[in-house]
Amino acid sequence: MGQFKITPIVRVTNISKQEFIEQFYKPQRPVLIEGLTKNWQAYKKWNLDYIQKQAGDQVVPLYNNEPAKGKQNVYNPVKEMKLYDYIQLLKTEPTDLRIFFYNILDNMPGLLSDFEYPDIGLKFFKRLPALFFGGENSKVFMHYDIDLPDNMHFHFHGNKSVMLFSPKQTKYLYKVPFSIHNIDKIDMDNPDFERYPALKYAQGIKAEMTHGDALYMPSGYWHYIKYLDGGFSMTLRALPRKPKRIAVMLYNVFIMRHFDNIMRATKGQKWLDYKEQLAYNRTNKNLIA
Repeated sequence: MGQFKITPIVRVTNISKQEFIEQFYKPQRPVLIEGLTKNWQAYKKWNLDYIQKQAGDQVVPLYNNEPAKGKQNVYNPVKEMKLYDYIQLLKTEPTDLRIFFYNILDNMPGLLSDFEYPDIGLKFFKRLPALFFGGENSKVFMHYDIDLPDNMHFHFHGNKSVMLFSPKQTKYLYKVPFSIHNIDKIDMDNPDFERYPALKYAQGIKAEMTHGDALYMPSGYWHYIKYLDGGFSMTLRALPRKPKRIAVMLYNVFIMRHFDNIMRATKGQKWLDYKEQLAYNRTNKNLIA
């Protein structure tokens, strides 16, 4: 067992639009911005109690730390619960249950007046502001986003840890073919360098987030997220603008995802095992090459 080569993320306060574009967006470098949300109503109002009062009667789908197996659909929740009861759970005890991609526009439009789209150089896709909830010690598996957006990720209530890896590090991360994640047996908190030797060459960036922090995650960046306390975050997305990246995004969304779903539905666990072994062999082969 070992630990990744990790450096702390660059932290800034009150960065200008031009500085952000030149220092972080153009070179595609992650950064944590303190103070970006200080003038929002959300900074003052958003906590678990507030969300609980806004839409407690809604029934929400919940996911946990267990990867889907066999022919299970990865988008099928493990259970459903009233939002009020789920937030009560977050406030009272550790749980690995999470809410994934809660669309604010569709489910809680009243929150839209509590925040602003930052004038920071990103062209945000305003149809998909989304909340993500997690209990203490819940984890989001290592992955990158299928549509390759530039993300601005804002955390509220409690603390969370985010580990980032550049797309250039993919060759060390045991990426599973026809997917956007690595081998799900890898423990990102305590990686097994004997079983997965390429991991010891991976170089990551770690961000510790607290209430109001804004994390810029460039397009295609891998991220592994762990909630240290029960809390929630909001993500604003800026879709890719470079033609090559748009082409990859379209392939991911309209071809790769559907092919993988078909193979999973027909072959089940055999398909998953085949992909995992292929990821293992390819990554270790890269070390020799």
